[in-house]
Amino acid sequence: MLINASLQRRLALLGSGHALPQQRLSSAELDLRLGLATGTVERIGGVRSRAFANADETAASLAARAAQAALEAAGLNAAQLDCVVAASGTMDQGMPCNAALIHRELGLGASGIPAFDINASCLGFIAALDQLSWPLAAGRYQRVLLVCADIASCGLDWQQLESAAIFGDGAAAVVLGADGSGQGVRILASKLRTYSEGARFCQIPAGGSRHHPSRVAEGFLPLTHFAMQGKAVYRLASTHLPGFLEELLSDAQLHREQIDWVVPHQASRLAMDHLSRRLGFAADRVIDIFAEHGNQVAASLPTALDIARRDGRIQPGQRLLLLGTGAGLSLGGMLLELQG
Repeated sequence: MLINASLQRRLALLGSGHALPQQRLSSAELDLRLGLATGTVERIGGVRSRAFANADETAASLAARAAQAALEAAGLNAAQLDCVVAASGTMDQGMPCNAALIHRELGLGASGIPAFDINASCLGFIAALDQLSWPLAAGRYQRVLLVCADIASCGLDWQQLESAAIFGDGAAAVVLGADGSGQGVRILASKLRTYSEGARFCQIPAGGSRHHPSRVAEGFLPLTHFAMQGKAVYRLASTHLPGFLEELLSDAQLHREQIDWVVPHQASRLAMDHLSRRLGFAADRVIDIFAEHGNQVAASLPTALDIARRDGRIQPGQRLLLLGTGAGLSLGGMLLELQG
């Protein structure tokens, strides 16, 4: 049986939170470390400062901090959860899933509460929210922790400054509930598309069996670095994103003027500017945290969401557009209406 993906689903946003590593580096400090002229990193990447994890900080430990902030906002403790889901773009280790490691960090080791990952690179939050809305609407779960945590800094190739200069580390979480409790949320429309012709445009080759050290003849270390063909990513995304957005708005029977806030994946300075210039949204209606956080992979979008909820910009009664691109190459979008 086919399910109409545009069916409006209702759930509750019980709480949100985010966390950053202790170390914050300005672009000027990176210029000094890299032996570059002052202003180079910020000019190329568009980031003034970003948080980078220390060697003793893991994605799971960052995720647990963000999760605790979300649970506190929801007035709950971890033992009251029905499920823990990680939607990170990077892994702490090859196995087990990040969600199991976060589960342990939250003190749930003997609880039996299920934990699993949903990985859609930078679009993890949108993909996971879309998938989890169905079991929440059906009553399968009552309280779900969704957390995105990424440490990109350890895999950056600083010889490729165009890509390395845009990243930061961080984590963000939401506690989702069934309709009828907390901040009501109505999903007006959601959509995901993948154009795998761009799969090589944004990748970390190592980390799985394809380029395992036991199976490669060339040097392994370069395969652990993040590699991005920025111009190719931008061209492919620009080709598909306008039509993608039009379809999403049509599914929700909305016009751009009816959107209160755009909460995007903080992909790059160019991508953020593209929202205003090419997609027709005023810059003052876009939640933009890029200059002080950089691209935090899957954690970017929910971090922006939490910041805007905490500073009061996002309010009940508003309509939100969650939008982004990710490795794959994938596009993702969701239109939400916050209930009073």
